[in-house]
Amino acid sequence: MHPLRERLHNELHARPSIHFCEPAHLHHYAFIDGDGACESILARLGELTGRPPDPEAVQEILDLDGRVLKWERHTEFLTLSLLVPRRGEGALWPAPPEPLASLIESHQAALISATLLLVESAHRWAGDAKRYGFLDPAGSRVGDGDATVWSDFRLTPEGVNRLLLVNQGLDDFRLGRMTRRLLEIETYRMMASLALPLAKELGIELHHHERELGELSDRNAERQQESSRPLLASISALSARLERSGARSRLRFSATEAYARIVYSRIEELRETRVGDSPRLGTFILRRFRPTVHFCAAIHQRQQGLAESVARLNDLLRTRAQVEIEEQNAEMLRSLNERTSSQLKIQKAVEGLSIIVISYYLFSLFKLGLQSLGALGVAIVPAVAAAIIGPLGLGILAVLAWRIWRVKNH
Repeated sequence: MHPLRERLHNELHARPSIHFCEPAHLHHYAFIDGDGACESILARLGELTGRPPDPEAVQEILDLDGRVLKWERHTEFLTLSLLVPRRGEGALWPAPPEPLASLIESHQAALISATLLLVESAHRWAGDAKRYGFLDPAGSRVGDGDATVWSDFRLTPEGVNRLLLVNQGLDDFRLGRMTRRLLEIETYRMMASLALPLAKELGIELHHHERELGELSDRNAERQQESSRPLLASISALSARLERSGARSRLRFSATEAYARIVYSRIEELRETRVGDSPRLGTFILRRFRPTVHFCAAIHQRQQGLAESVARLNDLLRTRAQVEIEEQNAEMLRSLNERTSSQLKIQKAVEGLSIIVISYYLFSLFKLGLQSLGALGVAIVPAVAAAIIGPLGLGILAVLAWRIWRVKNH
């Protein structure tokens, strides 16, 4: 079998869920892959477990003395999930055990999401979510009523969000998939929200850019007689700043849109129904999460619209500058044409003067020739000489007069 075909087919099984039965704790952490944080975490896991991670693998499930540790590599982040069976009446919300605790402590800067999920059996359920430390919790029946999920979405002093799942009819496989959906909602919600600080910063920048664009548009409309070069330079500088901010934010906004779609899909897969008077879990999340996504999308659209407006004004100014250049070129051509015409007239006048000079010299040579014939004893009759010189002179003068007339009239 071809390796590529096998790898593509096995993508269907690339990220299996952890199958387990309650009661148990699921410690779930997500780390942003920046400055080699994810590779450092995987290398540390390899040292602790004695099994170096496969560089081609996207996930791996490790058995650590009855506890299951699963890591998953994603495009921008790495997740660690530690399943710890709950025995007896231990702490409701325990701290993460080793080796997870040391990894979290050494990579706090890369940590983006921390969730602790307590899975309880129906017969162990205390009957009230507030007994688990929740304040004003949101809850839903999920999985067609086979489980109930509670949370108040408040971080503990350690920065952990707590979820409670009460299993009433889910088998091990469905329970694993349900807990995976809940953890993915929290992880992708946080990853989608990464664009929010950037969107707020860009909102301030775009406000200044829009004011600058308005001023440049007014200058273009009110000062048509001025040169377009200073205005074109200002527009080009504004366009460069917008392109730089777009390159900085385009990937982040695209990722936010993709992560938000995953969150919406996972919430739909919960198949929620209401529990008493409490708000539904998905409704609580979407009511506060959607405005973040919409704000980021609005900033992205605003940025694109502003860039298009700047491009249109830039094209308008370039067209105006091109028209000015063409007018200058036409003026230069007219000036060159007049200069060429004057030079041609001068050249014709010089040619006429040259003919006069040449005619003078010809008459002088002809006169000298006649005088030479007289010196040789050849009698020159004046009437004959006049008959020869007269028509010749009149012809030369007629030619000169005609050429001078043409120079004056053209």
